[in-house]
Amino acid sequence: MEARMKNPAALIPEALPAIQELLKATRNRGVPDSTLELVHLRGSQINGCSYCVDYGVRSARKAGVADEKLFAVAAWREAPYFSDEERAALALAEAATRLSDRGDAVPDDIWDAAADHFDEQGLAALTLMIGITNLFNRINVTTRQPAGAPTW
Repeated sequence: MEARMKNPAALIPEALPAIQELLKATRNRGVPDSTLELVHLRGSQINGCSYCVDYGVRSARKAGVADEKLFAVAAWREAPYFSDEERAALALAEAATRLSDRGDAVPDDIWDAAADHFDEQGLAALTLMIGITNLFNRINVTTRQPAGAPTW
């Protein structure tokens, strides 16, 4: 696969630093980096973003995510490797990524499960990470950024 164009965030000089600052703001808000990385990876899998899945696996490994979790994140409900906290974050990521799949896109039971594990700062960080992931996915899928390519 060949990219249709250079990554738009790299073409518009003000875009990339703004996105990076937003991403940085999600850190140190009570959500382990490993959980944020799992959320990013799961959203990227759902959206079919090969660039973000490839990058997400590498980034998750750097954050200390075990291979067992990386191999099973697409089937996290059935896999024994995930904590209740990670499961709540992954459920929120799936619901917020698949907004059009149901009438109540993010039902109270999914939100409440996440709220049982994360305070408002943590929920804010998760929500921002999910949104940033979807932004990255939409940019990279639309412009066909290939996995492993330096786009940023």
